[in-house]
Amino acid sequence: MTTLRPFTCNDMFKFNNVNLDPLTETVSLHNTYYFFLYGLSFYMQYLAHWPEYFQVAESPSGEIMGYIMGKAEGHGENWHGHVTALSVSPEFRRLGLAVTLMAWLEDVSEKKRAYFVDLFVRVSNKGAITMYKRLGYIVYRTVLEYYSGDPDEDAFDMRKALSRDVKKRSVIPLTHPVRPEDVD
Repeated sequence: MTTLRPFTCNDMFKFNNVNLDPLTETVSLHNTYYFFLYGLSFYMQYLAHWPEYFQVAESPSGEIMGYIMGKAEGHGENWHGHVTALSVSPEFRRLGLAVTLMAWLEDVSEKKRAYFVDLFVRVSNKGAITMYKRLGYIVYRTVLEYYSGDPDEDAFDMRKALSRDVKKRSVIPLTHPVRPEDVD
């Protein structure tokens, strides 16, 4: 039976099976040295500032099956929950864990009275885009060259309105792409 629980500091030493997946966009963790140089502070910052947005799916044997991390940000009608990372280990995919973790983050955002939840996803990640659309997310805008690489890749900024956004203003798509420096 899968257990959902808050992420702890000790989990950073147990989640390589999830984070070494190339679709995980938090930090490119190609080796443990890189993780301890750059990744540790990234995760610690989120854990310290937004612990309520950091959840783990754990197997009965204690293996981390997946996790979600996010934050609350913005002001006024732009107050929203943001999915920073959603990752499920390849051997635990297609069990509904991503859907469960997304529903959990949306619930946290509802409790914080957010207007919407947003996330960024590579335009080439068709599986994730399909899942997010099934969950009610729309492509709000395209962010040009959001992901660095050779070549750089665009991202979709996807959004889902929450109950506070009665008129659904947060999900009226932009008609033109934006640059990363124009993302608020």
